[in-house]
Amino acid sequence: MIKVHLSRIMGEKKLKIADVARMTGLHRNGITKLYNEETDGIKFDTLEKLCRALECDISDLLEIIDDEETK
Repeated sequence: MIKVHLSRIMGEKKLKIADVARMTGLHRNGITKLYNEETDGIKFDTLEKLCRALECDISDLLEIIDDEETK
């Protein structure tokens, strides 16, 4: 399973979804789905925009965890 750390990173930087949408040009609905970990995929372009805007690496944003850890 892939864990998305967007909500944690945004919280640390005190950013709202609207802020990230403005910074990246991405649609709010897509950011909201990532924020709430309700998506089943993400485009490389989206990853790049988020990482550049949030000044983080892909490994900061995404993490592979064992399914057993989520139970």
